[in-house]
Amino acid sequence: MTEPLIDLQAVTKVYPGVKEPAVKALNLAVEPGEILVLVGPSGCGKSTTLRLINRMIEPTSGRIIYEGQDVTKGDPNELRRRMGYVIQQIGLFPHRTIAENIATVPRMLKWPKKKIKERVDELLEVVSMDPSIYRDRYPSELSGGQAQRVGVARALGADPDVLLMDEPFGAIDPITRDRLQNEFLRLQADLKKTIVFVTHDIDEAVKMGDRIAILRDQSEIAQLDRPEVILTDPADEFVENFLGSGAILKTLTLRRVRDIDLDPMVTLKQPVHRSQALSEMNEANTTSAVLLDEQDRPLRWLDERALNSSSSALERSGRPITVQLQPEDTLQDALSAMLQTSSGMSVVVDGRGRYLGCCTIESLAGLLLTQGNETSSP
Repeated sequence: MTEPLIDLQAVTKVYPGVKEPAVKALNLAVEPGEILVLVGPSGCGKSTTLRLINRMIEPTSGRIIYEGQDVTKGDPNELRRRMGYVIQQIGLFPHRTIAENIATVPRMLKWPKKKIKERVDELLEVVSMDPSIYRDRYPSELSGGQAQRVGVARALGADPDVLLMDEPFGAIDPITRDRLQNEFLRLQADLKKTIVFVTHDIDEAVKMGDRIAILRDQSEIAQLDRPEVILTDPADEFVENFLGSGAILKTLTLRRVRDIDLDPMVTLKQPVHRSQALSEMNEANTTSAVLLDEQDRPLRWLDERALNSSSSALERSGRPITVQLQPEDTLQDALSAMLQTSSGMSVVVDGRGRYLGCCTIESLAGLLLTQGNETSSP
C-alpha cells in the first residue's frame, strides 16, 4: 500500500472562547492521485479541516504530515505555495487581468516571464478558454462559469501536487455546475492531482469522489469509503439519513454515459439536400436522423414526416436539439435529460460539442440490467 500524501494525525482545532472544538482528534489520510470528498451537514467542520491542511488555520494540536514531513513545524506560506486552493467565491483579483490572476503564484516563486506566459496560455487551453480571447480580460468581463474556470487555472498555476477545493461549484447555476464538474473530472483523468474536495451535496460527492468521508460534528468521520460502498452499505443511521431516501437511485451516479454503447443513429451533415436525407434514412431503414453543422455539432432531430411535409430550409425542419450529454455525465444526468425529451433519447457530444452518438432509455436500461445481474450473481 502506498504511503498517504497527506496524513492528519489526531488534529484538533479549538477557537479561542469556544468550549467545544471545531475539529476533534481527526485522523485522515489522503492517497496520492485521489479525489477525497469531505461531505457533511453545515457546521460539521469540513471547511475548517480543509484549511487546516494548508495551515490557513493553525491546528491547536496534532500533526499534519505532507510528503513524509510534519508541516506544522515549517513556514505556512511556503506550504500554501505547494497547494492549489479553489473556493466557492473564486476570489479573483478584480484589478488584475486573467493572465495576471493565473500567474499569481508563479510570480511569487519568481518564475521567468517567458515561462509564466507559457504556463498561463497552457492553463487557459486546459480549461477550454482561448488565450487570445481571455488572457487580457478582467474578471468583471467573465460569466460565473468562466470565472470559476479561471479560479481552477490559477490554483494549477505552479503545477501543485495537491488541490484543495471548498465548494468550488456551489454558487453556479445547475447546468453550468454540471458541465464544470464534467470538465474537471476530464482534467483530473490527465492531471492526476491529489484533491481534497469539500461539499454539502451528497450527489456531488458521489459524482466527484474516489472516496468519500461523511462527517459528523467536529469532523468526526462517520464513514470513509468508496461511493459504491457507502451507498449500498451505509455504516449507521446517521449515514443513512444523510444519504436520504433516494440512495438506491444515487447509484446511477456511479456509472457514466461513456459506459453505455451509444446508438450511432443516421447523421446528416450540412449542406445536405432534402432528397438525399430521405434516401439515407430509407437505406438505413430508420425514420429519424440527426442534422449536424459543418463542425459536426448536432443541430436538429429530423424525421420523415418533417422532411416530407416541410417546405422550409432543412436547418429549420424537425425539432431543435436542446438537450445534450457528454461522456462524463452520470447515468443519473442521462436519465434526467432523457425524461425531458419526447423521444426518450439524447445526443452525446465531446468537450467541443461534436457529435458522438445517441443515448437511449433502452441502452440505459440494458446497462442497469447487466449491472444488476452482476451484483446478484454469486
